[in-house]
Amino acid sequence: MTEADFNFLRLLLHLRSGLSLSPEKRYLAESRLGILCRRRGIDGLATLVHQLRQGSDATLENAVVEAMTTNETLFFRDHTPFDLFRNAILPEKLASNASSRSLRIWCAAVSTGQEAYSLAMILDEMAPRLAGWKVQIIGTDISAEVLERARTGLYSQFEIQRGLPIQMLLKHFHQNGDKWQVSERLRAMVELKQHNLLEPNSHLGQFDVIFCRNVLIYFDVPTKAKVLGLIAPRLAPEGAVVLGAAETVIGISTTIVPDGKHRGLFRDRRSAHAASMTLPLEPRLAQGGARY
Repeated sequence: MTEADFNFLRLLLHLRSGLSLSPEKRYLAESRLGILCRRRGIDGLATLVHQLRQGSDATLENAVVEAMTTNETLFFRDHTPFDLFRNAILPEKLASNASSRSLRIWCAAVSTGQEAYSLAMILDEMAPRLAGWKVQIIGTDISAEVLERARTGLYSQFEIQRGLPIQMLLKHFHQNGDKWQVSERLRAMVELKQHNLLEPNSHLGQFDVIFCRNVLIYFDVPTKAKVLGLIAPRLAPEGAVVLGAAETVIGISTTIVPDGKHRGLFRDRRSAHAASMTLPLEPRLAQGGARY
């Protein structure tokens, strides 16, 4: 791949998906897009870039974005955010939403669905307290391919072994050939939609809880700010945002700020729970998160 072709791909990926592909990741582009070329019968990367430069094949552009999107995920990934959801966010929402008896959760960049189904399992644990409530989990992703996988709820033995407690496996899954499938009841709790985080999102409505974990680390700072700016209006009053462990809003967003009580939790600035950003927190930005 020539330098000019690689720079074209970097620009295309940034414009279409927000991905910030650093120069040292050239090998990754060559590897993943080489597989795409073989799969689609394209004679090499130079031909692929030539076709992309024509700008007339949206399906090919989508395929390139999907090939370069990282879809690494697992059930109850990192544990802490799910403990936070179970022990802090849910009790708060049960109290604050008692009159409306409704709860809406958005899993942004949901990938193959493990995060959304993990939240559904926690909600199932609290079914008696949520009786009569309208509960919605909306999962979105830029990739149609991973969303289709998420809809089936089918996972390999390897995927099942990554983070899923045995008691939850026995309760919520059944074997389907050589794979395990999420129960129909749990799948009915999760609605999956294709959505690019860089695009307008008012059609999604407002949410009490937004999980947007381990996606901002792949964006440059202006793109992170844009994504957070689009997420903020989707947050209901007193709503909560959960980001990845290596992600922060400090120095990036003025509308979403750290929660005053719980590490890893963020709020709309207007929320009574939001903490003012103080000087001791600012140096964390210098460390930042890994960039793609």
